[in-house]
Amino acid sequence: MSRVTWILSEGYAGLQAQALGLAEAAGLTPVVRVLKPAGLWQRIPARLWPRPMSVVADALLAPMPDLAIGCGGMAGAVLAALRKTGRRVVQVQNPRMNVEKFDLVVANTHDELTGPNVIVARTALHRVTQARLTAEAEIWRERLAGLKRPLVAVLLGGNNGRYTLNPEVGSRLAAGLAAMARRDGVGIAVTPSRRTDPAVTALMRDALAPVGGWVWDFTGDNPYFGMLALADMIVVTQDSVSMISEASATAVPVMFAPLPGKSRRQGIFIDTMIKAGRVRPFEGKFALWPVKPLNDTPAVAAEMCRRLGLRDPT
Repeated sequence: MSRVTWILSEGYAGLQAQALGLAEAAGLTPVVRVLKPAGLWQRIPARLWPRPMSVVADALLAPMPDLAIGCGGMAGAVLAALRKTGRRVVQVQNPRMNVEKFDLVVANTHDELTGPNVIVARTALHRVTQARLTAEAEIWRERLAGLKRPLVAVLLGGNNGRYTLNPEVGSRLAAGLAAMARRDGVGIAVTPSRRTDPAVTALMRDALAPVGGWVWDFTGDNPYFGMLALADMIVVTQDSVSMISEASATAVPVMFAPLPGKSRRQGIFIDTMIKAGRVRPFEGKFALWPVKPLNDTPAVAAEMCRRLGLRDPT
């Protein structure tokens, strides 16, 4: 008998990737449903919706799921309502509501969330696997062959309300990367995210072009996984738990580029990764040290399968 599995989120790539990573690691083939509230409901926090399923009814068309995995606050409200109809539901990230409303909640160490139905992971869940990295390396090896080696992959985030990556900050980071390229003789490949200020991207391109650096311009295939696969070192801006987690699933050193701002949760996450020997702060220098991939997604998926009586993904 086939099992119908849904992925529920607001459609943001970062949220979908976490839920999809969990489902894929569990050996499931999910159907992705994007939650789009209509009218005034867009302005009201999902936790206050009196009938969450009716607000996003267009995304909840039959066949109904045996299991629904959601990520983000909106998904949490819908999952809690779905569970009342007899569906099993798993919430990724702190739902900001009573965890007893879910069969399982997958939280991070920095969420400081506990409970009998809570599974705690050090890293954000994601879709980076060794198989995917191997495949992407073959796809991108020739395309990135013109860049110097060793190769440094740079993953840019953006302003998020807690940390700032504006042109002034971006200019300093770009200068540090360019100086590293000149001094240490490394190649640099940069991928901005959708949150990156276009002015920051332009500054990166201007600063790195003279040293042979390459900045993706959002045209053509996304090089993200290829860069992870082929990099000898990875630099990630401090704002993104997801990108630091994805980079840490590779077998190369990861450095986080400090940004102005402060977040208690982010601080706990960074400290956890530093103590694990997986990341270090970027100080404008190319550096290698012995590392092993750190990826909690497979273990979380196995534990989900065990608790819900699903097929063991291993």
